[in-house]
Amino acid sequence: MNSVTEYLLLGFEVAASPFNLMVALIGSFFGTVIGLLPGLGPINGVAMLMPIAFALKLPPESALILLAAVYVGAEYGGRISAILINVPGDAGAVMTTLDGYPLTQKGQSAVALSLSAVSSFVGSILAFVGIVIFAPLLATWALAFGPAEYFALMVFAFCCLTGLLGNQPIKGLLAALIGLSISTIGVDANSGLYRFTFDSPFLADGISFIVVVIALFAVSEILQLLENALQGRQVSYPQSERKFFSAKEFLFTLPATLRSAFTGFGIGVLPGAGASVASAVAYANEKNIAENRGQKACFGEGDLRGVAAPEAANNSAATGSFIPMLTLGVPGSGTTAVMMGALTLYNITPGPVLFEQNPGLVWGFIASLLVANIILLGLNLPLIRFFTKILSVPTWLLTALVVTISFVGVYAINATTFDLVAICVLGVIGYFLRKAQLPMAPLILGVVLGNLMEQNLRRALSMTNGELAILFASPISKGFWIAAVLVLFVPIVLRRRKRKPSADDTAA
Repeated sequence: MNSVTEYLLLGFEVAASPFNLMVALIGSFFGTVIGLLPGLGPINGVAMLMPIAFALKLPPESALILLAAVYVGAEYGGRISAILINVPGDAGAVMTTLDGYPLTQKGQSAVALSLSAVSSFVGSILAFVGIVIFAPLLATWALAFGPAEYFALMVFAFCCLTGLLGNQPIKGLLAALIGLSISTIGVDANSGLYRFTFDSPFLADGISFIVVVIALFAVSEILQLLENALQGRQVSYPQSERKFFSAKEFLFTLPATLRSAFTGFGIGVLPGAGASVASAVAYANEKNIAENRGQKACFGEGDLRGVAAPEAANNSAATGSFIPMLTLGVPGSGTTAVMMGALTLYNITPGPVLFEQNPGLVWGFIASLLVANIILLGLNLPLIRFFTKILSVPTWLLTALVVTISFVGVYAINATTFDLVAICVLGVIGYFLRKAQLPMAPLILGVVLGNLMEQNLRRALSMTNGELAILFASPISKGFWIAAVLVLFVPIVLRRRKRKPSADDTAA
């Protein structure tokens, strides 16, 4: 323990140098802006700054601190557009739209923004403590996950969708199936055959997740605004009377924040699971917990726990994803994969040996995660007044800005006009899905998890020549299957017990 303390002090000495503090401040601000803009997200922000950091010949530790600050900042920034205009800045913020935007419609945008910032901070700090104390142990645990365990985890995540389906489970399941169908488009990784591409080379790599998110949220939302304008229904948002949440609201959401932070950290440690899975599982868990305890809950209508839970989970998962990168040399997410590429530019190979060969870089980076989160909290809370001014922008101007930013963000990814056509087509489809009251969250989760589910299922079955027993062989797999069954059926049983009349009621 003493050695860990000594290394951590060394890390803070590196992270707290004036130059690295300036680098962390720049990265945090830039990351927040990147997260705020729909379509970009943390992976694009890190990818954009990586060549700049190398071209400026920043020292390795400074470059890593810069990219980490951008990553964490983008996770903070993604919630802003999700809460204010119902357009998630990145995949991890999708769940935040479910209750964040209804709070904006109720005139509580500033409350939602301030609470989400503090929840994000709490989740990141708990994950930071987890990295310092449990990194080697958790890295070994993550290494025990094979294809069968990952498939069971994905099934568990889908079963958690029951918490998102409300009173219309059929529509929710249909939305999830549509998302899974979208994820199958492209070249089959195993056979090399084209699937559902209609002989179009633009669909060979499938439909980008960013294209789907922008289409189903931004474009369909704009179409609804236009419909309201044509029918003479002017959409206006009440001004937020309070700029921050109250102590009572904080204490009310604190248990959900802490539970979700632990959930997010556990999922973030798993290579490839990601913040989107963590936020979905955390949100569903909190909704189920509230309903099972008989607490008054209005998830999907503006419940503060529906903002705090996914924000704590996705930021905790983002921080936790650094564990497999640093200790195993395995990227914990797409963004950490890009950061590993940045390390290779400096001829640095992540892995267990890195802790011994370059402790200043590793522990300086770990310490910078705490520094960056403190900077982000200091940046985000005072800027809430500025962020809420977005709602006072005239609808016609706000619509034009969202369209412009969305199209530029999508085009910047692959620089193809096909993506622009795709978001228009999918946006119209999303508009009609909304009119049919199909929830978007299960659809998006289907797109996110579909490819991972298929790959891990096929890898697991290929190891046993098609024997299904491997999916239930390990204790980890069994644990996830049991948890999936409980999540799926326990709420149904409890609801039926509540509806069943008591003997006294029957006699009366």
